Amino acid sequence: MRVILYTGKGGVGKTTVAAASALRSAELGYKTIILSTDSAHSLADSFDLALGDKPQPIIPNLWGQEPEISHTIENRWSTIERWMSALLAWRGMEKVVADEMAILPGMEELANLLYIVDYHRSGKYEVIFVDCAPTGETLRFLAFPEVLHWWMERMFPIGRKAASLAQPFVKALTNIPMPDDEVFASVENLYVEINEIRAILNNKDVTSVRLVVNPEKMVIKEAQRTFTYLNLYGYLTDLIICNRVIPDKVDDRYFSFWKESQSKYRGVIEECFAPLPISVIPLLDREVVGIPMLEVVADALYLEDDPTRLFFKGQVQDLQKEDEHYILTLFLPLIEKGDISLMQSGDELIIRVGNFKRNIILPHTLVGLTATKARFDGGKLRVEFDPQEGGERHG
Repeated sequence: MRVILYTGKGGVGKTTVAAASALRSAELGYKTIILSTDSAHSLADSFDLALGDKPQPIIPNLWGQEPEISHTIENRWSTIERWMSALLAWRGMEKVVADEMAILPGMEELANLLYIVDYHRSGKYEVIFVDCAPTGETLRFLAFPEVLHWWMERMFPIGRKAASLAQPFVKALTNIPMPDDEVFASVENLYVEINEIRAILNNKDVTSVRLVVNPEKMVIKEAQRTFTYLNLYGYLTDLIICNRVIPDKVDDRYFSFWKESQSKYRGVIEECFAPLPISVIPLLDREVVGIPMLEVVADALYLEDDPTRLFFKGQVQDLQKEDEHYILTLFLPLIEKGDISLMQSGDELIIRVGNFKRNIILPHTLVGLTATKARFDGGKLRVEFDPQEGGERHG
């Protein structure tokens, strides 16, 4: 099983690249599905055919899907939604508004993640391609399992017991809707699925992310930030795809400036993302719509190669013992030292990079030790742990 996600700044051609990759995978004989997580779906437009909420056949071995959040909510957590809607209505909110408010932020990301779990469990498909939303939404999508797991770890273990104890008193005093066993069973099932999706996405033999860029300054800057954040959350990036490169045969009289600019920024891409492999797709002489044109893109991108293979496998986190100290090393490329802040609280190391943060549950070896020093050099953050009394530390 392989799960391959394509993302990039809006407009760089990630949907085209994802569709072409899925097409080539199916032609090689892999049972393949391509799933769109962008709320503004364009996958069907790329294939030039209709796709819907259920997997639709495209060619032999290839299915496509553009999920609708309303259908997924009805199928997956309608029990939780009904309780939340009743709670909001009890607070005086109109029923129609309460139904809408019961759809919490992040549910769309969660819905799409659960599709990946379903397809991974079923074994029906050998390869899952994900046409992701632009990078900002994709980072929320990939961070969501860890954030939700963090909250559920702290809230759920006591929630069911507290609710069962409080229910008789609450019923005697007021008519507040209390969650029943069915609601807690739904939450428990969701918790299991969240653990499963975390295991799938963090398995570097199964899941990898591919960044699609154009040779332009703003696009490269955003891709650099995305690459850093992907490493922060422990996701493997195995390929950079440079799309819409003007071919040498194009007349220099009009395009000389653009060709020089692209040549400069292709060098920047190679410097920024080394040692990741970089594939190049030329700017084509017509719009890429429909299967014949997607074949052209697949030929340019992969030649005779297999799009499902891992193009790069690197380690983004390492733990070593040096003398009496343990050193936890995190690979955080393309950022400045001043952009990082750390805090240790018990068995967690909280790392903030820009607007994103990650709560890293420390390995068993480090539990009870204290982070005493941190050094950032050469794109690597080295955190030193000493056998002192644990506590909360900022730095």
